[in-house]
Amino acid sequence: MDLGLQNKVAFVAAASRGLGRAVAEELAQEGASLIVCARGEKELQQACEAIHQNSSAEVFGVAADLSQAAALQRAIEQGLARFGRVDILVTNVGGPPAGRFENLSRENWEEATRLLLSSVLDLTRLLLPGMKERGWGRIVNITSIAAKQPVQNLILSNSLRAAVTGFAKTLAQEVAPYGVTVNNILPGYTRTERVEQLAQAMAEKEGVTPDDIRARWEAEIPMQRLGEVREFAALAAFLVSERASYITGSSIAVDGGWIRSLF
Repeated sequence: MDLGLQNKVAFVAAASRGLGRAVAEELAQEGASLIVCARGEKELQQACEAIHQNSSAEVFGVAADLSQAAALQRAIEQGLARFGRVDILVTNVGGPPAGRFENLSRENWEEATRLLLSSVLDLTRLLLPGMKERGWGRIVNITSIAAKQPVQNLILSNSLRAAVTGFAKTLAQEVAPYGVTVNNILPGYTRTERVEQLAQAMAEKEGVTPDDIRARWEAEIPMQRLGEVREFAALAAFLVSERASYITGSSIAVDGGWIRSLF
């Protein structure tokens, strides 16, 4: 299937590892040029080189902490200076700390809001006008299954991922007449460094091993296994493609059946 991504320019956030890296690799294989960012410059440049070598795509990396508005704007400005436009925006950040409400401070909430919500708003604010002007654009937010079915001990993620979902649903209605689609992808338990860290934290709290935590998750998933990043990236590539032009305002889980709700 030709996804129509040749000569498109994509900005993929947090793309040095995990889900963001997998999405960047998939888009590169489909012929898109990439602007990628992450906080660690060395790891980011290694990712850029690897993606380019495996796909021949043009890949431009900018080190930036997306929870900081000035760094975020700098990343966008440098990317636009390099390519002149961005057709596809994939928002993505690492997860906030685990914890219960009474154990989290006001500062924890402010930091998580900047990371999970404000970064999405700022990236969209900077790139949406160009998409509307050109009459074509794709925005995909990588959120979490926590946005639809809250996960125990993840109150920050549960709350703020849901806020992104509400924003995206509303924005999708506003920009649909301009040929711009807005969708969310909800990853379930996927084999990433973030999930390994979460398993470690839960294991230490409960006095068990990370293997015990992973086994518990797998028992809750109808497919009886964790997801792989390429399985997630395949959906992202389709949603930002020419072929997905009539899909907008949707939140689609890639979770092996973990979410139990009908909608």
